[in-house]
Amino acid sequence: MKRIFLTGATGTIGSALVARLLRDEGAHLTLLIRAPDDDTLRARLQAMLAFWQLPAGDARPSRIDAVRGDIALPGFGLTDDRLERLASTSTHIIHCAASVKLNMTLDQARATAVTPTRTVLEFGRRGARAGVLRKIDLVSTVGVWGRTPGVMPERPVPEVTDFHNTYEAAKAEAEGVVWAEGAGLPVTLHRPSMVVGETGTGRTIHFQVFYHLCEFLSGVRTFGIMPHLGQTRLDTVPVDWVADAICWASSHEHTAGSIFHLCSGPQGAMALPRLQEQVRDTWRRHGQALPRLRQVDRRLLERLVPMIGALAGEKTRRALRGLSPVLAYLAEDQGFANTHTLQTLSAAGLPLPPIESYLEPVLTYYLAQRGNAGTP
Repeated sequence: MKRIFLTGATGTIGSALVARLLRDEGAHLTLLIRAPDDDTLRARLQAMLAFWQLPAGDARPSRIDAVRGDIALPGFGLTDDRLERLASTSTHIIHCAASVKLNMTLDQARATAVTPTRTVLEFGRRGARAGVLRKIDLVSTVGVWGRTPGVMPERPVPEVTDFHNTYEAAKAEAEGVVWAEGAGLPVTLHRPSMVVGETGTGRTIHFQVFYHLCEFLSGVRTFGIMPHLGQTRLDTVPVDWVADAICWASSHEHTAGSIFHLCSGPQGAMALPRLQEQVRDTWRRHGQALPRLRQVDRRLLERLVPMIGALAGEKTRRALRGLSPVLAYLAEDQGFANTHTLQTLSAAGLPLPPIESYLEPVLTYYLAQRGNAGTP
């Protein structure tokens, strides 16, 4: 029997992994979930299962054990005895928990990236000593390429030292820990780009950076004031393909030592003007009144943000507080090589979905949910 230890089970990628991992009738899942008490732990687990149509009466959740812990704490905040028991029975480890906030201090970012990476490696070493460990899959990000121009290769990138934010810097440091301290462990590293909803349905359990970017591109939040977008391209990838790829890699021990770029790549990424056109067209079809766009220099827009916030409501002011990191990404045109990844996954029956197969459903699902629950 597979016994899979998974972090980040209630997150965007992790929750999609749970739904897929449970398809294997021989798999037992131990999910590390952050919660202040057992009642909250159960509530978070049930909410995640309900989202993926796995209600409490379904037989599959009986193969789940939920463990209350915190990735920011050494040893996940578990006692050494409990950590040892879990490690000595876990055949597979998938670590995808992380904070994707872009405004953390470096210490905060390290606590959610570097600290858990060290814990996972030690967890794996314990499992290896017990003779049970078969595979470790770690989720990183293409963001470890930082501000580096050009195309990111499918290899370690220790030469990168300039980053957009502390999230990228800490994830790069965490990768360095893997190469320095993970020798002898069967590790596969996954670098997703900007993860969006499912192909075909657009469903996702959380709305992250991409959706805030789309709100910005609509022009509504900035009264139509928009920086020159040029031909900068945005690399996106649907969550179902990311989860399927990680599940496949976890089940195939020969992928140990590989780095997979789970992204659209230089040829598949979408130019921002085209994305903006699609966003505004979708917004209009859903009854949203849009302002006329007025292009300005990006640096000028950054200076105008406080003024725009003063004229707008509280919801817009909250959204604009996260605009600076988004504008920083718009300033650079980068690419992420994925030739080896696509060859490997295509041969495994997991071809990359084209953006046309998911962009419209992703935007439509977001607008439907926004109408029900308010804009994030």
